[in-house]
Amino acid sequence: MKRKVWAASPVFYVISAVMLIIAAVSYFWDHTVFYVEIAIALFSFAAVFFAVKYFNLYIVQASKAAADLLSGEKYREFAEFALPVAVVGKNCDIIWANKAFSSSVAQNRECRGENALKFIYPYTVSDIEHACGTDIAIGPKRFTVYAVETEEASVLYFVDDTYYKEIDKEYAESRPVVAVACFDNREELARNASDGEDTMVTSRVEEVLVKWAQGIGGFLKKLKGNMYFILTDEKHIREEMNKKFPVLDEVRKIETGKSFRATVSVGVGRGADSPQEADAWARKALDMALGRGGDQVAVKQENETYDFFGGISKGVEKRDKVRTRVFAATMSDNIEESDAVFIMGHKFSDLDCMGSAAGMWNAAAKTLGKRAYIVTYEKQSLAEPVIRLLKSCYRDEEIFISPQEALGMATAKSLLVVVDTHSGTFVESAELLNAVPRVIVIDHHRMMVKHIEDAVVFYHEPYASSASEMVAELVQYIGDKNLGKAEAEAMLAGIMLDTKNFAFKTGVRTFEAAAYLRRKGADTVEVKQMFSNSIEAYKTKYGIVSNAEILGGFAIASTETETDDIRIAAAQAADELLSIRGVRASFVIFSVDNTVNISARSLGDVNVQVIMEKLGGGGHLTMAGAQLGGISTAQARERLIAAIQSNTAG
Repeated sequence: MKRKVWAASPVFYVISAVMLIIAAVSYFWDHTVFYVEIAIALFSFAAVFFAVKYFNLYIVQASKAAADLLSGEKYREFAEFALPVAVVGKNCDIIWANKAFSSSVAQNRECRGENALKFIYPYTVSDIEHACGTDIAIGPKRFTVYAVETEEASVLYFVDDTYYKEIDKEYAESRPVVAVACFDNREELARNASDGEDTMVTSRVEEVLVKWAQGIGGFLKKLKGNMYFILTDEKHIREEMNKKFPVLDEVRKIETGKSFRATVSVGVGRGADSPQEADAWARKALDMALGRGGDQVAVKQENETYDFFGGISKGVEKRDKVRTRVFAATMSDNIEESDAVFIMGHKFSDLDCMGSAAGMWNAAAKTLGKRAYIVTYEKQSLAEPVIRLLKSCYRDEEIFISPQEALGMATAKSLLVVVDTHSGTFVESAELLNAVPRVIVIDHHRMMVKHIEDAVVFYHEPYASSASEMVAELVQYIGDKNLGKAEAEAMLAGIMLDTKNFAFKTGVRTFEAAAYLRRKGADTVEVKQMFSNSIEAYKTKYGIVSNAEILGGFAIASTETETDDIRIAAAQAADELLSIRGVRASFVIFSVDNTVNISARSLGDVNVQVIMEKLGGGGHLTMAGAQLGGISTAQARERLIAAIQSNTAG
């Protein structure tokens, strides 16, 4: 940016004078140094003198050009014009400004010769010329700036609308915002704590919530059960978002005397047109927060997006078998009303996906006697042992069909059961999902923003270990007389995959489901053999592990190898990296068919789902993934590191 020489010239004159004095003093020590210094001092003095002369000439010429531009009476009119006006040259210098500009915008000082960017930053004159009014803040004042371009210069008009913009800001910040809070593990506390401890912890949670509501300029009203209604305004919610909702940490600090911590989830509806709509948004946001495991805040915006805060706790299992029985009855009714049942999982189906599909196929085909099919691309599936097992046990039945075959068979009375995913973008065939009118969803992954919303049954249990565990419970209520050994082994394999042999995310009901499948004939040795690898996959896995790099507790590995078993090898390598001391989470980057994939794992204290969501993926707290198209593995690594750093900073 240009500086005004005439304003700084006294300083330069002083510097030149000091140099002359120094030169004079040096005369007594060294005549050569004296002559050099006196020459430099005189040159500096002359440079400042002629620069000032040139600048003054420039100002005179620029002012004359402005007078020519605003000729005659127009010049006097603009000089006395009530709105601040500045004429800007082609080099973005202010060549003329009226009195209103000098007093209102330039704060009563001469501004000719200054760069106009000083007053319109971060915009340029060209930006303002192509915009229909640009909002500019100069100190405490707010202006809307307009520009008119001519051949010689541009004319900027500054409209001081500070008063109206302050009113608009005040209105926006005072808009009501509704929040609905839920004491996540209130029921668990009631079951395991004494009456006195239950009352004390609940009272302390309510105390924290009341204090929080008052601190954000609102109030709290207790609803039925463990629910609380909070009313505040936009200004305070925005401040809470900037602070990452510290109320979550305050609740976690409450001592329960048990092995779990008290947690709350909050749904916030902001930007709604009415309090009624805000309440509906807040409840929907709360469902989203609870569907992602609780202990977090979900903020629903007016553009149908969500912001999430918290979500670092593993959560407490709080599933109800009565609820499972109700869902089973509803599913049975929908299956019996269908002419055909299609069961579909996610792309590149794994053992859990195919195991849960096998259980639902048995319930529909063997128990309820309906035509049922598992829809999958067999060549792309990672659950080839389950597919081979089912085909060998049911040689005379057509169990597996492609999505194209299913589309040809689907009718208005067909039913689609989606297992092990609840996202329409991750299913094996989005076309089949859109073609079948009735959909049932069975999934255990934490809730994603883009989920299937129009399902007739949405059975979502983020506290379940796997979809196979959920289906194992459902088939007991739908009917299990015809549950075969093959389906039982397929579901047990799915449970073992997602729990890492019952090490992660394993609850009481996980062992109950495993025991039930064992009673139904599942052979643990045969299930174990489903996890065996080829020697090539084994070498690939340890090749990936050996190339890993550990950055602050995060193990990151990448490979350019593309083999038939690369997905399995990468997932197992991510699991293997967690066994290294100091590693809290692991990420393996690999490429398949010009698409970069990331397999993420953690021990529970890092939420890899949140990190993968920043890259367009999703999953669970301890196991997640993402796919990135059109980039290299090196670029994917950079994006991954940026997402990790962003999550760590948050």
